[in-house]
Amino acid sequence: MSLLRRLGTTYARIWRTYRAWAPGLLLLAAVLFVPLGLIDALAVEVDLDALDLTNGVKVAAFLLAVAAVTTTGLLGEVFFSGVVAVSLTHPGEGGPPPLSHIARELNYRRLIAVDILYVIVVAIGLVLLVVPGVIAFVALGLAGPIVELEGSPVRRAFARSWRLVRGNFWFVFWILVPIEIVGDALGEAIAGGVHALLGHTLVASWLAESGANIVLSPFFAVAAVLLTVDLIQLREGAGPRLNSEPVPT
Repeated sequence: MSLLRRLGTTYARIWRTYRAWAPGLLLLAAVLFVPLGLIDALAVEVDLDALDLTNGVKVAAFLLAVAAVTTTGLLGEVFFSGVVAVSLTHPGEGGPPPLSHIARELNYRRLIAVDILYVIVVAIGLVLLVVPGVIAFVALGLAGPIVELEGSPVRRAFARSWRLVRGNFWFVFWILVPIEIVGDALGEAIAGGVHALLGHTLVASWLAESGANIVLSPFFAVAAVLLTVDLIQLREGAGPRLNSEPVPT
């Protein structure tokens, strides 16, 4: 199968999976991104110039604000893909598992650690020469689902992602990178619309950040999970069972 046809087939599966599981995916996203959206909005809305701070303290406050924004972005990518991996591969039929089941199954510490390390590595790569950051973004982007699907510790999850993507780099690149770029652009458009209606207030920023992440983050998460399952099966001939569509009741 040619790369173009393979990409078309995979994008169609991502869309079908998102559409079929949309209620459960959006609920999971809301549970995660509504509180994180508030943290993100608080960081964005801090006006350091209006505070009576010395330059040193102001720089520290700025760095804390940047760290808060970065953290919410981290959890919106790798952490959520791990959550979706639990939802799409659970053994039950007829619909997504209850939130209580997902909450019990998640490896919180591993997912958060993978999330933070992933973005740090990608950011350093982008700052240095750009290309290493893009390579890291693609080659390590499946670590979150691997943590949940295989119970891997942090280092092994990164190594496993690297091995799965190796030999399929451009296929994974043309899935994850366009979704990330388009998602960021749509998120900015949604934020602009919300601010145009409600002004530049804390509530508006909260709604904009939460709404964009709730709607758009499931696309990246579904893509990462589908890619992980497919590449495991391609490499080993067997792998996790993917519930790509809920069974009607």
